[in-house]
Amino acid sequence: MTNTHDQAMNYVYQQVLQRLLSFFSRAERTALQLMIQRVVVAAGGMERIGEFKVLTIQSGSRDSCYTLALLRAAQLSIAGRAPATFQLRVATLRSNGTASTALENIHRSCSALFLYDDPRVEVLMVDNREVLPFNHAVPISQGGRESNRLNLLMVGHRRTWHGSLDLWDDGYLATGEFYGQIARWDRGVDALVSSDSPRQQKQFMDGLNRAAAKAGFAMSDQPEISYEQLFARLDALGSDCYREFYPGHDQPAWRPAERFEACRRATFIDIHDMLVSNLEERWPLLTEFLKFQPDELTTQPGDNEYVSFSISAHLRGLQACFVHGRTYEAGVVDYVQRLLVMMRRKQLPEYAYEQALQAYGNPDQRELAAAEAQRCLSMNEAQLVCLLFAPFVESGASLEHFLRQCHPGMLVALPELHRAMQGKPAPEQVLQWMVDVSGLPVSLIGTLYRMGPVASGGTAGTGLQADTRVIDVVTGERSTGR
Repeated sequence: MTNTHDQAMNYVYQQVLQRLLSFFSRAERTALQLMIQRVVVAAGGMERIGEFKVLTIQSGSRDSCYTLALLRAAQLSIAGRAPATFQLRVATLRSNGTASTALENIHRSCSALFLYDDPRVEVLMVDNREVLPFNHAVPISQGGRESNRLNLLMVGHRRTWHGSLDLWDDGYLATGEFYGQIARWDRGVDALVSSDSPRQQKQFMDGLNRAAAKAGFAMSDQPEISYEQLFARLDALGSDCYREFYPGHDQPAWRPAERFEACRRATFIDIHDMLVSNLEERWPLLTEFLKFQPDELTTQPGDNEYVSFSISAHLRGLQACFVHGRTYEAGVVDYVQRLLVMMRRKQLPEYAYEQALQAYGNPDQRELAAAEAQRCLSMNEAQLVCLLFAPFVESGASLEHFLRQCHPGMLVALPELHRAMQGKPAPEQVLQWMVDVSGLPVSLIGTLYRMGPVASGGTAGTGLQADTRVIDVVTGERSTGR
């Protein structure tokens, strides 16, 4: 029975491989052989390939689904000509901003590639620091939603109100912590495989270091520019990258705790140079075989992969309105114009421009984006505006400015607000206003009050060296001359 079942499954796997390869161009087939060779060398030879475990991160994006297909093709190609093949761990981090379409893309890709029932493959997700089997139909846990919301706000508030708009840096920190821990889980993995470009790798490492500084960690002595330095940096940060924000509070530990290895052994295998096809050539594989469905503007560049484009546009509108004294619409128009320039630079297909104009040309855009921010991030417009001004850090240095711009009626309560943030008694109405306008409990506002900002081009109030990149406040584009 077992042999019959194994033979039947091997036949199925080979059919999957043949159909997968039918979507590959000649250049992609050549690149696949080179990728197989790279993995085999990293494993120490074909005789050790069966003991080698590879980690790939799955976000449901176009590029991550394509990378997964390449890895599956490599795994099944080796299995067709050798006694064993490498093991594959596919892992997803659940976050508040993850769209249902992304989760469905992961599920459809895994189903098309026959990953779920293959004993050589683990398909996992992490929700609130708990490792679980991947399930696209299960919503994020309430504990995970609240933890993500608080972490986003705490990291996002450690900036100056006139500084760069790096409000979503928590995404880098959460993802980095996830990489480090999922690589140690259940006897660990041997290598992380990624197709991110050198530019994307540097952007992630910059964001991780900037977010780590905001979370109270010293900046790295050596500038990291690729994933080659990723795990060493994560080892220095440890398993709880948010511990400075919550002293004395019980935070959920990574679990099941007994299944985490004490030491990490993972290295990095870069396969970006193996991506020989252009974006248009990949669409048949993605849409016909993997059943990938683009979600609104998922093919377009934006400020940050951890927040949707409509929320980014909404934030630029709020910034124009409340910070710069312009209209909300002017901020959105500026954002869309810069976005279109970035799209042209990346030579995206014509329909992508049409999608962008349709999405941002809606007269109800502000209400729709506000509803999306509430649904995905559990943040209302007042809390987003508060985040723009970051009024609590550095002993409330910009609190008066925030009140004058947005809540002039609360200026009379300025002394009581400072008393509350210092942990002293204050009127209940004042305490409740602080919670409502920020989305944070008073105790955590007090934590921010005792911290300094970490601003681009400056130095943190805690003595931490800040990120010195110059970033366009509208687009998030680095001024590298590219």
